[in-house]
Amino acid sequence: MVPTISVQLADFDPGAVVETLSADRTGVGAVVSFVGLCRDEGGELAALELEHYPGMAEEEIGRIAGEACSRWPLLGLTVIHRHGLVRPGDRIVIVAAAASHREAAFSGAAFMMDFLKTSAPFWKREHRADGRVGEWVAAKASDDLAAAVWR
Repeated sequence: MVPTISVQLADFDPGAVVETLSADRTGVGAVVSFVGLCRDEGGELAALELEHYPGMAEEEIGRIAGEACSRWPLLGLTVIHRHGLVRPGDRIVIVAAAASHREAAFSGAAFMMDFLKTSAPFWKREHRADGRVGEWVAAKASDDLAAAVWR
């Protein structure tokens, strides 16, 4: 199984991602998906700017996906991460994992998301509702703790 990975400007359709993972696959018993959205931070955020290192981001996501596939018997895995300017309510990322049983699908999707947050080369900068452009957002210790559970 080869994971599907995309880093793109365009929005994506979560339903189409799930449909693609389950279509014509009678061995799939579970598809677990996570969709990350841009929050408005209580009305303070106008947009979130997402930058990545082209080529390196896809390579690192592929490495993480390969590890997920070696840990769990996944039948399909899709990761789409947007870059560019996203507005509150816009989709940023989807991770969807298909497996024969729910445990593998849940674990594979959670593992991917935890390591996307800590290992994939993406940077975020807030564009405030008052017109100010913020600094690049620092990594969160809570994301590192979530990823550490898998080690």
